[in-house]
Amino acid sequence: QVQLVESGGGLVQTGGSLRLSCAASGRTFSTYPMGWFRQAPGKEREFVAAIIAGGGSTYYADSVKGRCTLSRGNAKNTVYLQMASLRPEDTAVYYCAIGRGGVWIGVRPDEYDVWGQGTQVTVSS
Repeated sequence: QVQLVESGGGLVQTGGSLRLSCAASGRTFSTYPMGWFRQAPGKEREFVAAIIAGGGSTYYADSVKGRCTLSRGNAKNTVYLQMASLRPEDTAVYYCAIGRGGVWIGVRPDEYDVWGQGTQVTVSS
């Protein structure tokens, strides 16, 4: 049974940093894309970043480009989303997800079929 667990969210001030983690069992990130999405209250879930299937290349949404970095941890199938220079508009529940078979890189939620429970990120001014 494939399962994802996110952690690392919390409350930070504007300009602060957080490192979110995503631990996966089952599917490997080298075969399927691994993506991060976020959802703020009253808004649709939006793409943040992803590791492209078949390699270590990464792709970032314009809203976070230059402020976020995806990296692999020492543990197998563990990925970190390092976020810096956080802004109040980054406040949301952040989800990690594994893409469907045949997807090269997914920027839409319907291209992913395994989701974590989410971790809350709150940025105060």
